Amino acid sequence: MKALILAAGYGTRLYPYTQNRAKSLLKIGKRPIIDYLIEKIEKIYQIQKIIVVTNDRFFSQFKRWKVCSKTKKQLRIINDLTRSPQDRLGAIGDIEFTLVKEGSDNDLLVLGGDNIFEGNLASFLSFARKKKPSVSIGVFDIKNRNQAKEFGVVRLNRNMRIIELWEKPKNPKSTYVAMCLYYFPKGKLPLITQYLSTSGVHRDTLGSYIRWLLRKSKVYGFEFKGFWHDIGHHYTYTKAKEMFK
Repeated sequence: MKALILAAGYGTRLYPYTQNRAKSLLKIGKRPIIDYLIEKIEKIYQIQKIIVVTNDRFFSQFKRWKVCSKTKKQLRIINDLTRSPQDRLGAIGDIEFTLVKEGSDNDLLVLGGDNIFEGNLASFLSFARKKKPSVSIGVFDIKNRNQAKEFGVVRLNRNMRIIELWEKPKNPKSTYVAMCLYYFPKGKLPLITQYLSTSGVHRDTLGSYIRWLLRKSKVYGFEFKGFWHDIGHHYTYTKAKEMFK
């Protein structure tokens, strides 16, 4: 199994923090955000390789970070060759770009490089492997319908199958939201290219891809407990820093 960390965004909502620094390399406590993800992945023996996809603007920063990384797994940094928010590939585009570079012969764990969570990654993977060949995603009960408006909101049945997903709904029907955490069995990876070849689809939001996938295949959600921070705004960055003081 391979792990892919998405770190090619430009973090414009976090300016000025991210004008000259990759969002995944912003510090929470004394460590960059990405280190917390690496620490969790390090404990999963089934994962042999960690891939970080970034853009050309921040590629050199990640190369310097790699030199200091303490992971014992194979670590590769990929440059998606974009230089600005206007020409970015988007989250789905970056996954496809990585699959072309690295191949699609393994199951793939995809993590957003700006997420910090407390839940057990090993438990998620155990759940996801039992649901193969279906895709599984991490979900979190944010317990606040107003906050849920900012995310992809999901409805689950009693078997934890995702029945519906709404991307940033005005009136959320649930407080369960999709984290940027996905398990793609290798047999489902070709569907990413199929999705991107469909006219009018969104390349940037994985939630849009999951909505499309729901029409073709079963998708399951694993509920993470504890805390979860999606570092996409100033207030979430501040909240996470306060927690890790």
